[in-house]
Amino acid sequence: MIALVLLGSGFVATAFGAWRGYAEARAALLPLARRGDPTRTLVEASQPIHSRARVQLAARHVALSLAWLAVAMYGLLLITVGLEVTG
Repeated sequence: MIALVLLGSGFVATAFGAWRGYAEARAALLPLARRGDPTRTLVEASQPIHSRARVQLAARHVALSLAWLAVAMYGLLLITVGLEVTG
């Protein structure tokens, strides 16, 4: 019974973590791919790279993507442990 719980929760965590990780990674590239407003682009160009709004938003999404991928990898660990418990 414990093996089924581990396998089930592992599959759910892997699927959900991979899906959310992909979505956050895609969202991280969106602010960097668009040209944006020309005036805002000129204003941001005078700022240091770490204080630009688009870069901060992209960094936040990358951090969230890595966190969700860590959840997916934990789900893979749960699946592995569930398979070891059954065997």
